[in-house]
Amino acid sequence: MEDTSLSALLAWDVLEWTKPLLKGLGITVICALLGYMFGAVLGFVVALGKLSPRIILSVPATLYTILFRGVPPLLIIFLLFFGTNGLLMWIASGFGYTEYIEINAFSIGVLAVTLIVAAYSSEVYRGAFLAIPKGQSEACQTLGLKPLQAMILVIIPQMLRLALPGLGNVWILAIKETTLLSIIAVTELMRVAGMAGRSSGQPFIFYGIAAAAYLCIVVVSNRFFYSVERRLEHR
Repeated sequence: MEDTSLSALLAWDVLEWTKPLLKGLGITVICALLGYMFGAVLGFVVALGKLSPRIILSVPATLYTILFRGVPPLLIIFLLFFGTNGLLMWIASGFGYTEYIEINAFSIGVLAVTLIVAAYSSEVYRGAFLAIPKGQSEACQTLGLKPLQAMILVIIPQMLRLALPGLGNVWILAIKETTLLSIIAVTELMRVAGMAGRSSGQPFIFYGIAAAAYLCIVVVSNRFFYSVERRLEHR
């Protein structure tokens, strides 16, 4: 009888936290998706900078990847969260504004994921660019294509095909990085699971639910990227 009561109480706790957990899952996916999309675009620009023969472009791009791949993600989040607020206060004080300014934690989270994704995806792009045979560029010149045309019509499609597996891994990285955003009070899945565990006294159950949710995202994401790879192979 006691076991039945405990099971019913546990089921009630899970049911009570279902909506907050789903909301936290949504925030996790949205934050990761926004950070991934912005980071993939920024990473492409950084990769072009690293491959540029101009030192003024290659050196900053290289330093960027070294910085954001070398510094722990949690430290990057803290620096952005506290540093951005401090910078805005410093700028505002110059205009005579003295009230405290605080940036939305979700925006900081998206920015953090963006910068980290950009650093890792830039290396993926760079490796894919270098894997394209040099004869492709020579063939484009022979056909009379301008450099921009050759890049858009020939080089980039081949590069994306080669970069796709690596970009899939970067997406998984983006999902995992969102778990650190609970430190700055972003109500993503990990934070909600922690709140539910402390409230119900069943942390193992709710962290287990969170783990299962992350695992489902990874499995679905892997199948998606694999299907895209297979389609590109047949073109």
